[in-house]
Amino acid sequence: MNLADSRGQRWVAPAALSAIMMVLAGCGGAGEQASKMTSFSTTENPKSKAELFSLPADQMSHIQVVTVEQGPLPRTLRMTGAVEYNDFKTTPVITQVGGPVSRVAVVQGEHVRAGQALLYIASPDYSLLRAAYIKARDAFQLADKFYLRAQDLYAHRAIAQADLEQAQSNRTQAQADFESSADAIRVLGIADPETIVTKPPSPEIPLYSPVAGEVVDRQCSAGQLLAAGATQCFTLSDMSSVWILINIYQNDVAYVHVGDPVTIDNESYPEVVHGKIEYISPALDPNTRTLQARIEAPNPGERLKKEMYVTAEVQAGVIPRALFVPHSAVLRDEQNMPYVYLQTGQRQFAKRDVTLGESQAGKTQILTGLQVNDRVVGDGSLFLQFQNSLQH
Repeated sequence: MNLADSRGQRWVAPAALSAIMMVLAGCGGAGEQASKMTSFSTTENPKSKAELFSLPADQMSHIQVVTVEQGPLPRTLRMTGAVEYNDFKTTPVITQVGGPVSRVAVVQGEHVRAGQALLYIASPDYSLLRAAYIKARDAFQLADKFYLRAQDLYAHRAIAQADLEQAQSNRTQAQADFESSADAIRVLGIADPETIVTKPPSPEIPLYSPVAGEVVDRQCSAGQLLAAGATQCFTLSDMSSVWILINIYQNDVAYVHVGDPVTIDNESYPEVVHGKIEYISPALDPNTRTLQARIEAPNPGERLKKEMYVTAEVQAGVIPRALFVPHSAVLRDEQNMPYVYLQTGQRQFAKRDVTLGESQAGKTQILTGLQVNDRVVGDGSLFLQFQNSLQH
């Protein structure tokens, strides 16, 4: 469980408290609420006995005494995360033909559409594939005509059944060769192989983008020799959503589940984004003793970049019986240690050290130092801090 962030707690030096006192000096009269208090804390704390002090009746109106409550409190785990590409929307682009790169058509960071040419390869494969396709297409068309003619001749008893079967076999083989050559053309990114028949042979083979996205990595340059089916030339990613990787401490593992909502912010932009936990690793990292979790989050404007650090707040359920006080009741001393002012009598108070837990919706959880129904100073705690500094 994460401790409350100390940034929200306050410690004011005596000089600053003097200024507060000057402003409040003209406001006399005891508060009606404070004058009617009859129930005070009986919690014992030896350290606090040495710090008991009283507040004059005419200054009670400057403070508000509240009761320590117990009830449900949202549990929020705050941790640092790192932005990564969404692997489900990231695509490596690998060339299916070999040869040297004649020119590169895009740069890293550029957005491309599906079917856009990314680079051109000076390879004889294109001409060979084009010729093979035309040859296989013509052979299939001829075999199809022979088969249709054989059917007609067989129907008129002009040829034997064996001749018809041979014509059918030839047609089947020619069709297989034709489809194989067409598939070889489609591998190049050409959806309709017939388009290469109407175009003159080209010394360059384009490598087309299989998807729309951003060029997040370029791994080849002009003149580089590419190996067919082996060389990765680009990495494309749809940056409309990203992954956030967080590490969950071992004592928080029981509180985090797949599907938990997460609020994400970073120092670069004021807007927050909302995501949810999609995956939790089944094993702890042996070095950090943490469990890695993956958050999928939208990325409006593509502001979140790979390796950027963000802050993730995981809404990890509810603490059913939390002891809590208003956020304004908690102060911090010179050593940044949290404490509250506990009411021990009608106008008597004591500084009480506390241990903090969650801090949500203006409420701060108290782990140790107080009991339910204890009465502490909420609003006006800074004023009381000044009075305490005068008496000690």
